[in-house]
Amino acid sequence: MSDVRSAVISRLRSRLLGKHAPSYFLERGVIYALLIVFSAIFAIPLLWMVSTSLKPRSLLFVFPPVWIPQPMLWRNYYDALTFFPLVPYLANTLYIAGFNVVGHVLSASLVAYGFSRIDWPGRDKVFILVLSTMMLPGVVTMIPLYLFWRRVHMVGSSAPLHGFGPLMLPALFGGAFNIFLIRQFFMSIPEELCDAARIDGCSELRIYARIMLPLARPALATVALFTFLGSWNDFMGPLIYLTSRDQYTLSLGLRQFQGQYSTQWNLLMAASTVVTFPIIVLFFFTQKTFIQGVALTGIKG
Repeated sequence: MSDVRSAVISRLRSRLLGKHAPSYFLERGVIYALLIVFSAIFAIPLLWMVSTSLKPRSLLFVFPPVWIPQPMLWRNYYDALTFFPLVPYLANTLYIAGFNVVGHVLSASLVAYGFSRIDWPGRDKVFILVLSTMMLPGVVTMIPLYLFWRRVHMVGSSAPLHGFGPLMLPALFGGAFNIFLIRQFFMSIPEELCDAARIDGCSELRIYARIMLPLARPALATVALFTFLGSWNDFMGPLIYLTSRDQYTLSLGLRQFQGQYSTQWNLLMAASTVVTFPIIVLFFFTQKTFIQGVALTGIKG
C-alpha cells in the first residue's frame, strides 16, 4: 500500500514540477509568440482596410503609407452608405443566405443520416461517388450550370424565386462537404442509441429528428456558419446570374464603387468595413461551437 501511495505522490510531483519547469515556460512562450506573429500578419489587411476607410483622397497613395490618418474622415462612412444602397442589398443577401443555411443543414443532415445509420446496398460506393464531386473545380461546372439555369428560365428573371434560383436551389442537395462533415459526426454517436429507439418502435425519420439532430448541434452549427459565410461573401455567383440591379447582393453591390476610369477607394473600404463587421461579430460569438464541431468530427465513440 505504501508503494502505491509513493508512486502516486511521485507522479503528481513530477507533473506539478513539469508545469513549472523552465522548459515548459520556454515552450509556451515560443508558441504564444508564433501565434501573436501570425495573428498580426492576418490582421494587417483588415487594419489597412479600416485605415483606408478613414483617409481623404490625398492620403490614399502616399509613400510611406499612413496608417493613422490625420484627420480621420468618419464622413466617408456616411458618403459610402449614401452612395451604396445598403438596405436592399442587405435584404437580398440575407434572403439568399437564410434559404441556403436552412436548405444545406436539412438536406445535408438527412443525406448524412442515410449514409451513416441506414444500411443499404452500395452505400459506401455511393458515398465515395459523392465525395469525388469535391474534386471538380468550380470553373469546370460554371458554363454547364449557366446553360442549365438559362434553359429553365432562371437567369435574368425578375421574380424573387426565379431570379435567385441558381443561387438558392442547389442548397436543397446538401453539398458534398457538408454531407461528409455531418456524416462523420453522426458516426461518432453510439449506434446503441438508434438501436434502442428502433426497438421502441421509432421510425428512421423520427430517430433522425429526435435523436441525431439534437446530438449533432455542433456539426450543424458549423455547416450553417460555413454556408452563411459562403453566401455572404459570394461574388461570382451573383455576377453570373443576377442581371437586375434590384437583385444585387452586398458583394456585388460593392463593385459599384469601381468606375471605368477611377475608383473611390476610401468609400469602397468604408463600405467593405461595414459589410465585414457582421461577419467578425458572428464568428466571435460562434467560434466555440465552430471549433467544437470541427474538432469532434470524425471521432468515433
